[in-house]
Amino acid sequence: MLEIVGLDATAEAVYEALVDNPPLTVEEVSGTTTLDRTRVHDALNTLEDNGLVMRTEGNSQVFTATPPDVALEVLLLEQQERIKRTRLFMEQLAARYRRAAAGRNPADLIEVISGRHAVAQRVEQILRSTSTEVRFIDKQPYVIAPEMLAPVEAEMLRRGVPYRGLYDPVGLSTRDIQTEIEPAIAQGEQARVLAEAPIKLILADRRLALLPLRSDPHAIESVLVVHPSALLEALDALFETLWRTALPLPPVGGKVADEAHGLPQEDARLVALLTAGLPDRIIARQLGLSYRTFQRRIGGLLERLGVRTRFQAGLQASFRGLVPPPDEHADPKPTPQESPRQ
Repeated sequence: MLEIVGLDATAEAVYEALVDNPPLTVEEVSGTTTLDRTRVHDALNTLEDNGLVMRTEGNSQVFTATPPDVALEVLLLEQQERIKRTRLFMEQLAARYRRAAAGRNPADLIEVISGRHAVAQRVEQILRSTSTEVRFIDKQPYVIAPEMLAPVEAEMLRRGVPYRGLYDPVGLSTRDIQTEIEPAIAQGEQARVLAEAPIKLILADRRLALLPLRSDPHAIESVLVVHPSALLEALDALFETLWRTALPLPPVGGKVADEAHGLPQEDARLVALLTAGLPDRIIARQLGLSYRTFQRRIGGLLERLGVRTRFQAGLQASFRGLVPPPDEHADPKPTPQESPRQ
């Protein structure tokens, strides 16, 4: 836990021993932590240099912990200041990079990354370096299994980085929406479904785009990394156009599954998938139903809602709050820093 302030596991263990006990000698710390005397001595020197321990008055061989809320706060503030200075330097470097890029050969505005391992490594690197927004079009094939990127997305969402995803129905048919996609939606991802995705794409901060080099439906061996350019602006515009025409994939849970709305959880999920515009057979597969059973479930749902058609069912679902109203999916307004031309 204290690696962030430059302390290793040994120093942390020694410090905890001093926090939990009265003043101790090197030998007593060694006995408490089961660490050898040399490692304890080195750790105490490190802790003393960082202001986390002090020698007792009158006996320089007995050590006591400095109050953690005081000593650690100082170290954390120093670390924050270092991060602040590093971030400022990074921004200066980025500005210099953009100025240099303006005079580059146009071919330098596009990188080609080849090899599945190199592609996977670059994708994760770009995602983790995003600070404003991640947008993506999910379409087969996958270089990285979606479940492998789920922890990265969860971490970025916890940091406050928004995610907007457009899903291709064919890709959704191979995914378990309930276990793979609904948790991401619950964490904050905005998800919509396209009638058909024209391209596989990742956009990071309106500064980088990744897309396959070739439209191979079976494998991706190389990707293009597009830097700020007219091509990046076109890909940005393509995503936003598709976003406006896609249907939302509502989260299931909370209000949607509330019995006060008159629908059990399984029917709430059925409504969510129907309003997302997914084909019947894909919905049936997601629900683990045969197509015949799915048709019976649809009939029962219409009867419970007191309607005759799916269109009426959609209206009833909206009126009852079973799906988010359209304004909850309003397009986010780019801030000045997000301008595609910057």
